[in-house]
Amino acid sequence: MNTDMSRRGFIKTAGAAAVMAAAMPAGVFAAEEKPITLAFVGGAHIHTPSFIDLVSKRKDVKVKYMWDHDAARAEKRAKSLKCPVATDARQIWEDSEVQAVVICSETTRHPELVAAAAKAGKHMFVEKPLGFTAKESYSMAKAITKANLLFTTGYFMRTDAKHLFLRDEIAKGHFGKITRLVGSNCHSGSLGGWFDSEWRWMANPKIAGVGGFGDLGTHMLDIMIWLSGAVESATADIKVVTGRYGDCDESGIGLLKFKNGATGSLSAGWVDIDDPVTLLISGTEAHATINKGKLYYRCEKVEGADGNKPFTALPPSPPAPLEQFLNAVSGKAGMPLVTPEEAAVRVSVMEAMYRGNRSRSWAKPA
Repeated sequence: MNTDMSRRGFIKTAGAAAVMAAAMPAGVFAAEEKPITLAFVGGAHIHTPSFIDLVSKRKDVKVKYMWDHDAARAEKRAKSLKCPVATDARQIWEDSEVQAVVICSETTRHPELVAAAAKAGKHMFVEKPLGFTAKESYSMAKAITKANLLFTTGYFMRTDAKHLFLRDEIAKGHFGKITRLVGSNCHSGSLGGWFDSEWRWMANPKIAGVGGFGDLGTHMLDIMIWLSGAVESATADIKVVTGRYGDCDESGIGLLKFKNGATGSLSAGWVDIDDPVTLLISGTEAHATINKGKLYYRCEKVEGADGNKPFTALPPSPPAPLEQFLNAVSGKAGMPLVTPEEAAVRVSVMEAMYRGNRSRSWAKPA
């Protein structure tokens, strides 16, 4: 799997995202793993084409329905999936053969669709962010957990071997006391007009919940929380740059105070022509940067970690999030799925950063 693939390439060539699933050969399953009957619920998200491509390559997956509130979009996605259109989502909820759903609707539709899926007992992959607000996101997380359902979301950066390695090093105590983390996830989407037509809703915060800062920032925010733990308070400076999408924000820098004492900064947006340094972690006993997709690590406790040349002794990468989800539904144990609670926490912290931006002060996550 090409874990060095930038977010820029991931969005510009949505179909290429299926390459990320190649970490585990499609169609190779243990005898105890079972075929999956799946439905797509919503096809609005920019990653939908790549998810369709991934699912289509799995011999153990049968897609029984495609539903979308937009009839034309439902027909288009159903044609790609080679499956019937469900004219009413209730067909999916009431069909006992359907085990799981992939929810790729507009974010504003997540609460009603997740609630219906939970009530119907359908395992679910829900594209990020889980919701608009912390309140609705925690409500969805509670419903999913109460129903004892498999869940994950599209935080694909967790499959990067460099991030996995750094998480393990932090857990081992090799960084000593972490003082600061700097994360960045930017591309040139506004400059290139990536959201001008089919994906226009993603540049409308009234439908997407966030603009460019939240859209890309949630991925690196996930990694920073995954590495450093809970956030105590947050704020941000978020702005419109080109005005191409009206008052939709296109760039921002957030500040995070972690409960472990570390301070973090998060840059994200759609107006950057390059994004070479995506992560920096500084501790009292180690230092790491990811620069142009390569890890530079300085730690006296680790052989070869001199900080001068790329560090390549990395663990194997897990499959892409949707691949993990399908594996888990099929019966494969040990898939590192994102929990509903984790997904809700990311929304809560992102909401605090937007709130801090408006009040020009620090805000506590709900």
